[in-house]
Amino acid sequence: MVEKKTSRYSPEFRERAVRLLEEHRSDYPSISAACREIGGKLGCSGDSLHDWWKQARRDAGAQPGPTTTERARIKALEREVRELRQANEILKKASAYFAQAELDRPFRK
Repeated sequence: MVEKKTSRYSPEFRERAVRLLEEHRSDYPSISAACREIGGKLGCSGDSLHDWWKQARRDAGAQPGPTTTERARIKALEREVRELRQANEILKKASAYFAQAELDRPFRK
């Protein structure tokens, strides 16, 4: 089983960081430079801040791609598919086992 990864940063912190980035973006030559500088001041990596900013833009419809809600739904559906495949494998093995047991049983008249 895969361990659940918990976020180091709260959603409120992420929202504030993205808002701060939006407010001061024009002070820097590029979005990467802004993320590096602002992320460093906030104590998070520039890459994380850049990812949060891109996701916030997707959620707002300003950038193509799945929103946070859609990503959660996709993740849940993938988990369900994985569980159904496991259940299907178990049922196939059980079916084969019982079919073999039926063939091995002596014939009754």
